[in-house]
Amino acid sequence: MGKRLPMQGEKTIVGHITDGLGKIAVALRNQAWEGGTVRRLTPTQGQILVLLGERKGQSVRLNDVASALCLSAATVSDAVITLVEKQLVKKERLAEDQRALVLTLTAAGRREAQQTAGWTEVVEAGVETLTPDEQAVFLRGLTKVIHSLQGQGVISVARMCAGCTYFQPYVHADAARPHHCGLVNKPMGEGQLRLDCSDYVPGEEADQLRRWQTFVSGGEGR
Repeated sequence: MGKRLPMQGEKTIVGHITDGLGKIAVALRNQAWEGGTVRRLTPTQGQILVLLGERKGQSVRLNDVASALCLSAATVSDAVITLVEKQLVKKERLAEDQRALVLTLTAAGRREAQQTAGWTEVVEAGVETLTPDEQAVFLRGLTKVIHSLQGQGVISVARMCAGCTYFQPYVHADAARPHHCGLVNKPMGEGQLRLDCSDYVPGEEADQLRRWQTFVSGGEGR
């Protein structure tokens, strides 16, 4: 039997995965636009509301929003002005620093943020078709991809378990829960890894590198 010729435009698995992630991004964007049309919000405005909702009780400045969403300060500023006009967001001065402005949701903004968070439900439904083991593998893979994007400077630093000073990878013999979170002092499994944790503390760069190398190596050499 002759050697099989490659199909025209045949891609590697890396190419297929990249295409797949792109399709997921398109789905999320489309849902955001559709939901935003109904609620008179742009995807950027919706993202800001969700972010502020997730960081309730924290002092969030305009630059914090820009960094978290990988947007320019000007873009965020324009979106925030509109949200303030719609009485969904308000600007307040910090008690300890009157020069600093922080963003908070109004009561209407909190309700809107809850509705806006539902834009991701279609993708969540897709992820739920995966088995628990598949979800854990997928989450680990996303952690590594995001870490790479951070290193390339494409996205801002994500508050992931794998880069947190509280995270201790592969310190437990239990294969189901080999990691440890020092903040809550409990073991954790791959499916419990967080990509955005409000309690994230980066720690020293050398410690981050050591934790990351232990994490990606599967604990070998410990």
